[in-house]
Amino acid sequence: MSNKKFIRDSIHGNLPITQYETELIDYPQIQRLRRLKQLGFISLIYPGANHSRFEHSIGTMHLASQLADQLELTNEDKELVRVAGLLHDTGHGPFSHVSETVLEAPHEKITEYVIKNTEISDKLKEKFSLQDITDIIHGKGKLGPIISGELDVDRMDYLMRDSYYVGVQYGVIDTQRLISNLKLEKYLLLDIKGIQAAESLLVARYFMYPSVYQHHTTRILNSMFRRGIQYLIKDYGLKPKEMYKYDDSDLICLFRNSDGYAKETINRLDNRQLLKTAYKIDVKEFTQPEKIFKIKKDEINKAEEEISEDYGIKRDNVIINIADYPHFDEMKTQVSLNDKLYHLNEISSIVGALSDARFNFPDISIYVPKEDRDKLEKFKIEHYLNLPERKNRFETMTFDQTVFE
Repeated sequence: MSNKKFIRDSIHGNLPITQYETELIDYPQIQRLRRLKQLGFISLIYPGANHSRFEHSIGTMHLASQLADQLELTNEDKELVRVAGLLHDTGHGPFSHVSETVLEAPHEKITEYVIKNTEISDKLKEKFSLQDITDIIHGKGKLGPIISGELDVDRMDYLMRDSYYVGVQYGVIDTQRLISNLKLEKYLLLDIKGIQAAESLLVARYFMYPSVYQHHTTRILNSMFRRGIQYLIKDYGLKPKEMYKYDDSDLICLFRNSDGYAKETINRLDNRQLLKTAYKIDVKEFTQPEKIFKIKKDEINKAEEEISEDYGIKRDNVIINIADYPHFDEMKTQVSLNDKLYHLNEISSIVGALSDARFNFPDISIYVPKEDRDKLEKFKIEHYLNLPERKNRFETMTFDQTVFE
């Protein structure tokens, strides 16, 4: 890489960038990422979690470059995957994943729109095919798994970065060993010597979900803010299609200058007067927990309305939330052993165990104001949602019994 400059990164050290990449970084579509918190409102729980999507994007670019060297890619392909790594999150809305559920398309599709339809496209076309870049971001073609695959550099960077800034030790991943044991044939393959490094990545992601990404207070904050965004869309003309133009401060200003529920929400968040967990039940208590994650938004909205009417709680202040969980697509990763290919879960018992354990922590929770939570003391969720059968006669947990409050 000629005409090198460097960006000093807190995770990877000095990151070399070319003159072309320097010019690309100065475009507003990438500069906006400096003003998007990587972890949204998690800084209200872990005060150090103030890192940005920009930091993550240059880290992903750097790891993509290292993997490109390991795979002995041509200089042209190496430059291509570096740029794809830099651009892969340009479609994120404010507060990253917090706003994604109200967007009209996944952030990857919006990223494709940004790459092809904003001013940055002219700069990109000086050296690359826009379709080649977006294909990689979507995980397509032989280079796609580097940025968006089962053991991709995007995941490596955000786990290391998030755990570092949050202050937990779950994201300690041996990226160098993992990268050095990947090879590119028809697919991105993992050599048997990289199994332990792959396992450490999966274990890190498993523990980061309940402790950080799906922390019970994180879920309350995100649920309240998402409902506020819905009011801004309905009453103040906020356009989901244009969320890629906004940064965190823009959205906060819209909340502050609004009225009604959105204004009430930002006041609650400013003063940390959050809704409280009035009811919680683990999804593992049901015979077919995977069905719970397929419950549609309309069903949840209807249940919230009925709970509001039955228990005399203001409709806007009743929120049902179902925790997310890691999907462990990495089980499909091809592992090379003695010139034969196996799936990762066939080689590693740890990976199989993690897949079985993925429903251990998700739950269905109901959030209401502190003064209303006692009203749900004898609540039963089955009266409002069509859920699978329970495994046994499980006593419904109320606020007083939950270990999370």
